[in-house]
Amino acid sequence: MLDQIKGLHHVTSMAGDARRNNDFFTHKLGLRRVKKTVNFDAPDVYHLYYGDETGTPGSVMTYFPFPNIRKGRHGVGEVGTTAYSVPQGTLAYWEKRFAEQGVTGVSGEESFGEKRLSFAGPDGDSFALVEDKADSRAPWVKGGVSSDEAIRGFHSVSLRLKDGGATEELLKFMGYEEVDKSGNVRRLAVKNGNGADVVDIESLPTAAFADLGAGSVHHVAFAVENRAKQLEVRKALIDTGYGVTPVIDRDYFWAIYFRTPGGVLFEVATNEPGFDRDEDTAHLGEALKLPAQHQHLRPYLEQHLQKLEG
Repeated sequence: MLDQIKGLHHVTSMAGDARRNNDFFTHKLGLRRVKKTVNFDAPDVYHLYYGDETGTPGSVMTYFPFPNIRKGRHGVGEVGTTAYSVPQGTLAYWEKRFAEQGVTGVSGEESFGEKRLSFAGPDGDSFALVEDKADSRAPWVKGGVSSDEAIRGFHSVSLRLKDGGATEELLKFMGYEEVDKSGNVRRLAVKNGNGADVVDIESLPTAAFADLGAGSVHHVAFAVENRAKQLEVRKALIDTGYGVTPVIDRDYFWAIYFRTPGGVLFEVATNEPGFDRDEDTAHLGEALKLPAQHQHLRPYLEQHLQKLEG
């Protein structure tokens, strides 16, 4: 069993309109845009990152907004719900805020003894807020939500699978342990993690497979401290039979990818070097940052890409 993985690193999804996406996360959720860059493989498309003040691993939601993308279809073989952690007793505040902000799909429930508020993202993405009294992570406090109510970071992701058995075994190999179960959902968590420690596996044997599009999660990334730890994980996964990519430099972290038995794309990303490698913390997410291979496209991209507020 591996011990290098310290919880979630980031979740990357697909979107339609970049302005609507930016508004939802920075204004409605009160998160910070910590990076405005482009899709390395399609540089005429933004890659937008939202999180806490510094983009701490375990807090960062990222998006590829393709202007003409079709809407995704939810199903199995994908990340279902991405859940954020908020302080205990704050869901009433968030329900009122969502009503005022026009957020849809809002409903309250209790799961695994935790109060949670489900809601939809701008493209029908599935999100939830979970009250967690033990979460001591510092929030971003300049996004219009006070520190008493603000989002702390990720709480968990849920995986919707036809059969969760093989993916559960994979997660246990990655250092996760089963901590609870409820109906068709098994909850796994990693010890001594970064706060974004939980993965829920929802088994839906008769459900149709998901179809990737706007509102779909593209991949979920798990955090390791550095490149040395990442190489240890990569070797262990390859030795176990997984087809893992070479290490890829994503400017703000190094990444490896592999497909899980249930169909979900997993990434293992380093905590280094971080989002302040090319702009200081006070101005994260303000300027358009381009990887070296796309710097020559700057004049075109600055004219082509949608102007974003903030």
